[in-house]
Amino acid sequence: MAGSALGDLAVAVSAAGGLGALACASLSPDRIREEVSSIRQRAPGPLNLNFFSHPTPQSDSQREASWRSRLAASGAALGVEPAGSSGPGGRAPFDATACALVEELLPEVVSFHFGLPSSDLLERVQATGARILSTATTVAEARWLEDHGCDAIIAQGIEAGGHRGMFLTTDLNTQSGTMALLPAVVDVVSVPVIAAGGIADARGIAAALGLGAAAVQLGTAYLRCPEAASSPLHRAALREAANRTTALTNVFTGRPARGLVNRLMLELGPIACDIPEFPLPAVMLAPLRAKAESMGLEDFSPLWAGQAAAMATEIPAAELTRLMAAAALEISQASVMA
Repeated sequence: MAGSALGDLAVAVSAAGGLGALACASLSPDRIREEVSSIRQRAPGPLNLNFFSHPTPQSDSQREASWRSRLAASGAALGVEPAGSSGPGGRAPFDATACALVEELLPEVVSFHFGLPSSDLLERVQATGARILSTATTVAEARWLEDHGCDAIIAQGIEAGGHRGMFLTTDLNTQSGTMALLPAVVDVVSVPVIAAGGIADARGIAAALGLGAAAVQLGTAYLRCPEAASSPLHRAALREAANRTTALTNVFTGRPARGLVNRLMLELGPIACDIPEFPLPAVMLAPLRAKAESMGLEDFSPLWAGQAAAMATEIPAAELTRLMAAAALEISQASVMA
């Protein structure tokens, strides 16, 4: 939830007994330090720092020129040209600087997306005593994560909003729904499994627990909460989610991610084969996105959301957490008694 899950949301979830998370991939080291300091002052519970662990992209001038041309055609009416392809695209991979920050800040949990960092960096994180989590989208990825030192595995179903955590494959045909992936992963690993994807209320939580999940991870359910850092355009789109559809797309960043369908997805995708490597397309798209957003248009903005987006509500995050936890417990107890 890079860009949406900041300190206020982490504090609210922690206050209700959940594991608050800070999405660090789009934050500078100084900003991460500030957010963690603020969270620690307000929330006594454990904290999860989440990072991306994607490889540094390899430049392909021909592909980048072709993609820039396609973006220019899509945004011609705005009178704005795409940017060059240099820069991290607002999503930096976990590196030595980030690792030193973990050693300084000592979060109780460190989670990764797109696999794991290099073994030397991972060993340094483990030496801090932090629990290591990462995302698996297939059984093979789950086995790999356990073999490489994960303390728990997040089984991410294809319903999930935002980026797919795929790292052993790029084939979307390998991706399963949460309720199929979850028990398959539970059956082959010995570490706890956390369910993610398409879960936005107590019924989904209870179902995941019934299939062997040790916990659940929710994202889209919180995007309309007042503590989330979702943009006004994103919030407006989520309010209309019942009348819109989501799709997997790579046209915003170069990697498959689920969001509410909008103009760019329809014009250039949703899946493009000739796109530069992640996250270079986000750099190139930035001027078009900024201009459109200044005009109140969502045409070039990624509206990340899972398939249960219509179930997201605007109530405070702590209240939402407590309500879902209590209702899920009630459902689980009723199922046992039955």
